[in-house]
Amino acid sequence: MLSRPVAFAQIWKSWFSSHSLLGKKNIILMGPPGAGKTTTGRIVGQKLDCPVIDIDDDVLETTWNMSVSEKLQDVGYEEFLEEEGKALLKFSASGSVISLSGSNPMHAAGMQHIKKNGIVVYLDVPTTVIMSRLKSKQMDRIVGLSPGISLKDVLQFRKQFYKRWFDIRVFCGEDVAAEVVAEKVLDAVKRYQDSELETFISTRSSRSGRSTEEDSHKLYFSDVVIQGLALDGGLFVPERGLPKFTAEEWQGLIEATYIERAQVILERCIHPADIPASKLAEIIESAYGENFSCSKVAPVRHLAGNQFLLELFHGPTASFKDFALQLVPHLFAYCIPRSCNYLILVATSGDTGSAVLDGFSRLHDTDKQRIAVVNFFPEDGVSPIQKSQMIACQKENAWSVGVKSDFDFCQTAIKQIFTNSDFTGFLTVEYGTVLSAANSINWARLLPQIVYHASAYLDLVHQGIISFGSPVDICIPTGNFGNMLAAFYAKMMGIPIRKCICASNENNVLTEFIRTGVYDLRGRKLISSFSPAVDILKSSNLERYLHLIANEDGQLVTQLFNQLENQGHFQLQKDLLGKLQQDLVAGWCSDEDCLAAIHSVYSTTGYILDTHTAVAKVVADRLQDRTCPIIISSTAHYSKFAPAILRALRIAEINQNPLSQLHLLSSYSALPPIHWGLLETLKKTGNGDHQVCAADMNVLMSHIETLIQNHFM
Repeated sequence: MLSRPVAFAQIWKSWFSSHSLLGKKNIILMGPPGAGKTTTGRIVGQKLDCPVIDIDDDVLETTWNMSVSEKLQDVGYEEFLEEEGKALLKFSASGSVISLSGSNPMHAAGMQHIKKNGIVVYLDVPTTVIMSRLKSKQMDRIVGLSPGISLKDVLQFRKQFYKRWFDIRVFCGEDVAAEVVAEKVLDAVKRYQDSELETFISTRSSRSGRSTEEDSHKLYFSDVVIQGLALDGGLFVPERGLPKFTAEEWQGLIEATYIERAQVILERCIHPADIPASKLAEIIESAYGENFSCSKVAPVRHLAGNQFLLELFHGPTASFKDFALQLVPHLFAYCIPRSCNYLILVATSGDTGSAVLDGFSRLHDTDKQRIAVVNFFPEDGVSPIQKSQMIACQKENAWSVGVKSDFDFCQTAIKQIFTNSDFTGFLTVEYGTVLSAANSINWARLLPQIVYHASAYLDLVHQGIISFGSPVDICIPTGNFGNMLAAFYAKMMGIPIRKCICASNENNVLTEFIRTGVYDLRGRKLISSFSPAVDILKSSNLERYLHLIANEDGQLVTQLFNQLENQGHFQLQKDLLGKLQQDLVAGWCSDEDCLAAIHSVYSTTGYILDTHTAVAKVVADRLQDRTCPIIISSTAHYSKFAPAILRALRIAEINQNPLSQLHLLSSYSALPPIHWGLLETLKKTGNGDHQVCAADMNVLMSHIETLIQNHFM
């Protein structure tokens, strides 16, 4: 019997040998001084039985015939970087573990040279931990440290260079043993080399019933981003589930910015073979760097008692949909082949429309020539400002089409179009155009939502409200179940969420389902409410959740949703209902109670809730037990629902002009301030123009074909 360390080493030696890494590639460890590169490198080298090279000790000091600190003192900061780079350019090795100096990445030519024959692993250690380590070691050779420039400034400045060069990030929390870090490095390199580990399946596919052909045609992240909906009508999910973060890793993100948290989380969810880490960082920075009006991107604000608001409306179109839809268009543009044009189909109950139009209209001009989006929305089923905004957000590659029906028709129609192989095949052959989806049925839409739920919890820890590990409840106004599913995924990845509370309006099919296990649409008609984004009867993302708790039983999921489609109802087995009720609780709120909550909160706090957040507030008040904090997702800015808000504030006469309504709201000097981005959008375009069509599949398909002809041909 081999001991675990010996067995582990032999497994890794065997794996690397079989993948022909040793003898060709190096493992290059990069990170700030004090990250543990040298110690980790020695352990990794021992496990792999390969040479270990420390750039400081084995290259620089040998080349210069003096210590690094002496050289730095002798020539100064700028000349030191140049001399260090020259030494790196003369260096070559293969099949080795190489520990870089903390300043090597600041010399571009040197890094380009060494990266050619290696996989660069970034040991990302929180700045506070690095500062503590360096202080205890009394290190005196930090390149760039000088009077007037603090150690923290030096470390922050260097991060831009580390982000530029790494292939893999190994995130290291506080007090993590070097042995553990070394195993993380090896795991990360194995993942980097083997994208076969991260494939996707449909919620309606059966593991036992899959054919050899299906197994051979593996789908990866880039495939499911493009395809949107599975060919069998199911939704894509990762075959091996989502990555897990340790408590130490989460705690290492407490001091991080929102963008830094997003990068770490999304890198673990998206394989670098699909999108390299450096490109992903560029996309995330583009999505959240300047397009959000709040520097914290998704701030958490105390409301009252144990209730906190997660403000998700600081994006350009004033709703939580911006988090996904400022990011997804860039992911999509990167993933798609250059040989085809793509038309994105979207159905919206309100906020998705303007968010997806805005997001895809921000693509580079070359991408806009080959990627367009059409947004279908219920013509009379959204708020006046939402409608004006969707019309205003139309651009040369982005259009809105009003449908004389409700959201459920729009969503069902899109699903049917995707599964109509005759129509999709015709578009591909005749026009070289492929259809794809950007609704929350697209897997890529869910990942950015996981980030803000995790970030909200970390913010409460950072603010000293709770210590890490203490539970929180989350309450979300819920329609299509995507936002709720993302919160549940954050819980699975290690965020200590206790209960996920689903808040519905009078379209409370989901609430009844969670309480009884019966999903019943028979005799149900959609009710127009003051919270139109959750005026939904068919919750698409519920399918992903049921697939998860049913142990990925695709046959059962197929049976349930076929029954819903054909008979208008289904019922969960008792054991599955028990699992569901361990995770979820639910309640609903009338329009009257929604408006009363807006008035009450404003009267007591000076804060104006939007109508959807008010629904969640009412349900949270009813269902929370006040034994832990509860985070209420504030999914939209109240400016988007001005008539309802003015009515809640008991304004007798309401001007029907959306701009006049916003100006009136701004006179209240409430918190949060009026959403000026929304105001400016409406000022620029006035009423605008858009197409309207009947609730008929053939009419919708005709519209799609005409738009393709006009844009791509």
